[in-house]
Amino acid sequence: MKKFKYTILGLIVASMTLTSCDHYLDINENPNNIHAEAITPTLLFPGAVAQTYRTQATWMNRFGGLMTNAYAGNSYSFGAPFGNEYTLNVDSSFYPQIWDGLYRNVSNFVAIEKYDNSTHKYDNYVAAAKVMKAFYMQTIVDLYGDAPYSQAFMGQANATPKYDNDEEIYRSLILGLNDAITLIDNSNAAALELGATDIVFQGTMDKWRRLANTVKLRMLVRMSKVTGSMAAFRDQQLQTLAGEDFVNSDVLVNPGYSAANDDQQNPFYGYYVRNSSNSQLQNNTLFTASEHIATCLNGNPYSMTDNVYQKFNGIKDGRRGRMFSMVNYNGQSVVKGVRQGATPGQPGAPTDLTTVSRFGNGWIFGNGSPSTTSQLTSVGSAKSGVIMTQSESEFLQAEAAVRYPGIFAINGQESFEKGIKASFDYLYAANADYIAYKAAIQTKVGLGWIGTNDNKIEAIMTQKWLATAGINPTESFIDYNRTGFPVTPMATTSAKPNKPYRLMYPSSEYVANSANVPQISNAQCFTKNSTTPFWNQN
Repeated sequence: MKKFKYTILGLIVASMTLTSCDHYLDINENPNNIHAEAITPTLLFPGAVAQTYRTQATWMNRFGGLMTNAYAGNSYSFGAPFGNEYTLNVDSSFYPQIWDGLYRNVSNFVAIEKYDNSTHKYDNYVAAAKVMKAFYMQTIVDLYGDAPYSQAFMGQANATPKYDNDEEIYRSLILGLNDAITLIDNSNAAALELGATDIVFQGTMDKWRRLANTVKLRMLVRMSKVTGSMAAFRDQQLQTLAGEDFVNSDVLVNPGYSAANDDQQNPFYGYYVRNSSNSQLQNNTLFTASEHIATCLNGNPYSMTDNVYQKFNGIKDGRRGRMFSMVNYNGQSVVKGVRQGATPGQPGAPTDLTTVSRFGNGWIFGNGSPSTTSQLTSVGSAKSGVIMTQSESEFLQAEAAVRYPGIFAINGQESFEKGIKASFDYLYAANADYIAYKAAIQTKVGLGWIGTNDNKIEAIMTQKWLATAGINPTESFIDYNRTGFPVTPMATTSAKPNKPYRLMYPSSEYVANSANVPQISNAQCFTKNSTTPFWNQN
């Protein structure tokens, strides 16, 4: 049977859960239902990974790309697209798919942790599940703050879980990563190998260990501004990472993606490009490059005077044609974007332009040259998904080297440059273009490795933004909220002075867990206050 059977099993398990976190693994006595205890970690794990990644590749990708002003809407074909995103109409119906999708599938990782493992048979599964739980629960905390955790995932045993302090969730997740590393290091002889059920690392536990270290470092670096007991905890945990190994290759997921049917497609391709029948999706026309990212990638060819673009002057990014399609405009081959919020005839969306850049081949299918749309669908549907890129890991290590030089004997500049190179490599951009780009940014403050530590943080965040676009831009949005970089223009129709520091809890929570869900107003989402994720309250 094809490897994709594991994703189907994941769908079965997901179907046993309801959207709100209070009903996870809530199984009744219907004889047609599958009981949780009958689903072993070997069956549960691959489906859990594939289904959780689906949320990352679709709704998280969409949200992050729009919030970081990398994507825009094709106003020539759709009038005034992304109204809620541009005006920042953040309410309980604003991207509920992120909360619902992540919680629904994180429950499956928790089920693996809770499965009877008295013989240590499932040690490797438990370790990997702890890593994936931390990876995605971190996103919940980073976007929402307090959340159900200690009483969540209990099904009928607790249908209305309390909301835990987000600091305590972070602490628990980090300690859980430590437990995962210990399980891997101890390598109990009774433990089953993950083998083919591991749709990420094919059973190589050292790679799971590297990912655990990297997720842990990401969480600790995110806490760079905290004070008091959490700062002491951060510093102690950072010490445990001194001399450790981190992710050094792209973390890919592939349960057997193909164009056999819509469910088996790589979720990015099946959401943004074409379905398995090779019909073009509306999203393929709707999503374009934003004017902001186009200006940065093209080297500010039209001399926009905003300070944010000056460091890009004259630097044509060799990745641009792999990230977005190139079009002819004013006699030049460029990435052409739309200003977020602009409609035809307004600045940033002139009426004489009907061709704009769409998502590029580096994101859609990677290497190769499909000559027909059917070949494109075959290759794009089968492409591996990306949970974390090597590039993101390298930029994270570069930031750690800047902020904590006494702990990490890391060459920050080397990691920074390796992060850029890894981005070029992932997109299959030419090595000669990387060499030219590396040389061009050497003296560009905020873009290359030069200047003060603050300048270097700006450069890291700017390069991470370019590298995570189309892959996991929500990470860059969260970093933007933490650091203020890269500078991200507001849409012309924005009714707010800044991006949201947090999201509102979804309506599913107000319906199913009304006694516990905090009452959050729209205004609270846009100021730093006690409901803001703890690492960003000062």
